[in-house]
Amino acid sequence: MNVEVAVPISTIMTAEVITLKPKDSLEKAEHLFKKHKIRHIPVVEKKRLVGMLSMNDLLRISFADGAFREEDNVSSSLYEMFTIPQLMRNNLTTVNPDNSIREVAEIFVQSEYHSLPIVAGDALVGIVTTTDLIKYLLKND
Repeated sequence: MNVEVAVPISTIMTAEVITLKPKDSLEKAEHLFKKHKIRHIPVVEKKRLVGMLSMNDLLRISFADGAFREEDNVSSSLYEMFTIPQLMRNNLTTVNPDNSIREVAEIFVQSEYHSLPIVAGDALVGIVTTTDLIKYLLKND
């Protein structure tokens, strides 16, 4: 296996990131998770990263995965009891676009994370997931 892992993570990150604002509804979050088939959404104020909401955060309050059934007419009463800032993680590990793929892979191995926001200064510029990393490794094998 001769995979180049010294290249910057910016070469495989998703730059067109689906985001939420702290004041958005949990219903909107669920809609974005389903529509885009994603599991992590950065929460931003302007371009500044303030947190990360995962599909698991919503599942935790749903008591079962009934909130993620295929119908779009899910009762929103449970979602009205909570806000995005109450559920999101705000003590985040972030990486710089110049961090190498190897450095990011090491973070994934040493943590429970499955996605990492990529920031330049205070601005969110991308996101990378374990799936992105696996696809890169398979493509370059």
